[in-house]
Amino acid sequence: MTRQELDAVESRELKPAARAIRPRDAATLILVERRAGEPFVLMGRRHRRHAFMPGQFVFPGGRTDPADGRIAVAGSLHPDEEARLIGEGARASASRARAIALSAIRETYEEAGLLIGRRQDFATRSAAWRGFAEHGVTPSLENLRYIARAVTPPGRVRRFDTRFLAAWRDSVAVELADGGPTDELEELTWLPIREAMKADVPAITRTILDDLSKRLAVDPTLSPGAPVPFYFMRAGRFRREIL
Repeated sequence: MTRQELDAVESRELKPAARAIRPRDAATLILVERRAGEPFVLMGRRHRRHAFMPGQFVFPGGRTDPADGRIAVAGSLHPDEEARLIGEGARASASRARAIALSAIRETYEEAGLLIGRRQDFATRSAAWRGFAEHGVTPSLENLRYIARAVTPPGRVRRFDTRFLAAWRDSVAVELADGGPTDELEELTWLPIREAMKADVPAITRTILDDLSKRLAVDPTLSPGAPVPFYFMRAGRFRREIL
């Protein structure tokens, strides 16, 4: 896909930027559940007043806070998953990979009211993680799987270097009946992957759903250490590489 073709597809999703913007680390969590053998994923509709992708269905997620990496966990990332998240480059580190993974868990709590981890005492001074302490859940990274990575193309008013992680629904220790403490998402719903791909979703989300569907077909348990597709723009073309 060329830059012009991608701009046309994303014309409703992102506004152009007047200056170069460096992508910020972000993480998204795809919760998966099998029903009668068919994989379903959790999605929510963004409020229409939001400037970024208003009204579209997305997975819970958002920007990574480096402080997330200092939160205690009940279980660490699988070594193979950590190695792929660390990747290469000047900013690569285990602490950065940990922060990215934990931010996906935090955002899933904030936006969907789902606390991923183990039911055990948890203490923290971080206001962002106080909900886990209140509900007696220690976050855990052991069941997270790295599914894909995508960098928002240049020229957008917001740019993110997003890691798409996945976990099975049984990794959720507590489900809050009223959802999360923020109003980022509404209409939280579980959709079969094939239906989710037809919903009002961003172009990259549809691509990631297709990748996930194909991976589940050959790797139904989402085993650790699998190759990860990486989407980015270079020389005016949208590219896909394998990490």
